[in-house]
Amino acid sequence: MRITSSARASSVAGSWLRDVEAAARALGLKIDIFNASTSLEIDMVFTALTREHPDAIFFASDAFFTDRRVQLANLAARNALPTSFAIRENVEAGGLMSYGANLADLYRHVGVYSGRILKGEKPADLPVEQSTKFEFVINLNTANAFGLSLPPGLLAIADEVIE
Repeated sequence: MRITSSARASSVAGSWLRDVEAAARALGLKIDIFNASTSLEIDMVFTALTREHPDAIFFASDAFFTDRRVQLANLAARNALPTSFAIRENVEAGGLMSYGANLADLYRHVGVYSGRILKGEKPADLPVEQSTKFEFVINLNTANAFGLSLPPGLLAIADEVIE
């Protein structure tokens, strides 16, 4: 299986890519890394991917890719390239699937922390929290458009299936 990962050069993407590369090695998968920082670079990466035709593309969790979710979904659909993201918004735009932190829950925590700070607590005294609520979302319309038959067990464990 050939997996492609796309990221921007950032500290978050660097950490994410190390994890993806380690997981790929452990599973015996070949992974190629493509970087894109502009819409034009995204187009260029997809041109290269059209020749390579990987089995799947994973996108780093990045506001840049979320902002360009429609462009990514359209290019992936045009080239029949299954995509996976860290947040549901990309799947709602036409990506195949996502698994990651529930953003609504994260925003709620930001509000709680903001309230604590506004009430006088010092930010440095507040504990660091990590996400505890994750979601797995599948776009069945995209899977059908790609001619993918997803196992019923996979659909059953999804938090949401977009039809």
